[in-house]
Amino acid sequence: MFELKNKEGSSFHFTLKAKNGQVILSSEVYNSKSAAENGIASVKKNSPEDGRYERKTAKNGKFYFNLKAGNGQVIGSSQMYSSESGMENGINSVKENAPGADTKEV
Repeated sequence: MFELKNKEGSSFHFTLKAKNGQVILSSEVYNSKSAAENGIASVKKNSPEDGRYERKTAKNGKFYFNLKAGNGQVIGSSQMYSSESGMENGINSVKENAPGADTKEV
């Protein structure tokens, strides 16, 4: 499920949650609702392609990933994972959940 949130006035951002309610992907802040909705559409389109995931290691040794659009722009980032296998499970969860996920405004 995508949750679309109005942050401050005209600022929006979204998260993708797994079936268990855990946030598996978070977006940047968008200047309009329609821009955030376009971001959600981009996640749905790009999430099945493994090559769109940028696997990273933070300075603290934790693992995370970014999902990128075809133009290379980051459209979502994961939480921090303590293991590489946890990060890969997160990527698989996005691949499974994002393409058919509904959007709910909260």
